[in-house]
Amino acid sequence: SSGINAEWPLRPGLEKNLVRIIEPYSRVQIAHVAETISLPYEVVEKKLSQIILDKKFSGILDQGSGVLIVYDGSESDQTYTYALDTITHMGKVVDVLFKKAQKLS
Repeated sequence: SSGINAEWPLRPGLEKNLVRIIEPYSRVQIAHVAETISLPYEVVEKKLSQIILDKKFSGILDQGSGVLIVYDGSESDQTYTYALDTITHMGKVVDVLFKKAQKLS
């Protein structure tokens, strides 16, 4: 047995506690999070991965270095919004140029 208790990931409030622990960081060692919450490294790593995949937290796990890299969710949301606006405006410009080109021919 690997020593991992199957009920740890189901512990009430685990997800909320993990998010509260990692929120202040831009980079945090997974081992530090595991130690802070008194759970095995593997359990914390798996749960953090699940939280990221479920889009409940924005970041990536760098498993090679054992680090969670935290993204500021609001920044990435704004970038996406700005990109969509830019594409929309570019589409309008292309439409206008196309109509002008048609009049020339």
